[in-house]
Amino acid sequence: MIYPSQAVRIAIATKSVDFCKGHDGLAALAERELGRDSHSGIIIVFRAKRDDRIKLLLWDRSGLVLCYKRLEHCNFVWPKVQDGMMRLTKAKFEALFEGLDWRRVMGPSR
Repeated sequence: MIYPSQAVRIAIATKSVDFCKGHDGLAALAERELGRDSHSGIIIVFRAKRDDRIKLLLWDRSGLVLCYKRLEHCNFVWPKVQDGMMRLTKAKFEALFEGLDWRRVMGPSR
């Protein structure tokens, strides 16, 4: 499991991408289509056409890290497919990465 700090920014590319792309291809896609610099410390979450696969791209101050996960017995819960991206909180990201329904994660009560 990847445990981002509270301060890290997390974004989901809501449209599926070609999972043959590696570090450089996903970084270029993030910059060109999402307007995000993959070297800025943001975690960018990419989805495949199949709902059981996810890739994460992040900069750890020494290089680009690409993380790939395939769920064995269920699918990831994804936002509605559309162009662009959406932001996620740390708690929602952790739920998504574990294969849970991140939409059910509530913020702190006031």
